[in-house]
Amino acid sequence: VHRCRFPIPPDTRPWRPTVRADHLSVRYGATLALDDVSLDFPPGRITMVVGGDGAGKTTLLRAIVGLVTVQGTVDRPPAHEIGYMPTGAGSWSDLTVDENVAFIGGAYGLRGVALRERAEALLGAAGLDGVGDRLAGHLSGGMHTKLGFCLAMLHRPRLLVLDEPSTGVDPVSRVELWRMISDAAVHGAAVLMSTTYIDEAERAGSVIVLQEGRVLLSGTPEEIVAACPGHIVATDHPQRPELAWHDGDGYREWFPEPGDGDAATLEDVCIVASLRSP
Repeated sequence: VHRCRFPIPPDTRPWRPTVRADHLSVRYGATLALDDVSLDFPPGRITMVVGGDGAGKTTLLRAIVGLVTVQGTVDRPPAHEIGYMPTGAGSWSDLTVDENVAFIGGAYGLRGVALRERAEALLGAAGLDGVGDRLAGHLSGGMHTKLGFCLAMLHRPRLLVLDEPSTGVDPVSRVELWRMISDAAVHGAAVLMSTTYIDEAERAGSVIVLQEGRVLLSGTPEEIVAACPGHIVATDHPQRPELAWHDGDGYREWFPEPGDGDAATLEDVCIVASLRSP
């Protein structure tokens, strides 16, 4: 794994209050894309939004940063204190890495020595030092994604919102990206990110699981697993196929009744919640 040769200096400004969203709903015409969603995400914590395609993850993140019209309220920092990385990495393919940095830096009033030092720290940590004259569209998928993260972090945002940043990223780049995201939280940012990967959600401080725009589960990973009713067992021959799902060469089966079972994972609990959902 690439080691950071340019440590990113910590942000020493006082922390802002917790960011909070209350009773958010979003409609696209007749479609209810987000239905009465509430959550909060304090500084220094990673909050993960989990769900399949069409669950409402992107709509929720766009609502948090103010890009869609909502019913409900969002208590967020001002725009210049928000970093947003949309799906697709958030950079311009026909600009070089240095031109992307200069463009985003200028938009936030960063220029000269301050911009150069900040960019060197972030790009060095991402393993992107030495590629400043390369077009962003010619970077590998992992490098392109890490560039998008660096651009979102360039102005030291209080709120960092990342839409599926690790989708399609190679394993090594995924580890490096997670290290940088963790560093952002350690240095005081409130981090909100979406994913389709349940194993990533297990690393987060809190998780919200969406299904068809509604909250299916929320809490810390440990709280969500502990609250699962009944018990789950590994089996080769499910007794009730409608309550079982594939797991490798076998199955996992949920029994609503109390009993002894195997240790449940966050993925198990998400599947059970989906099975129980009307």
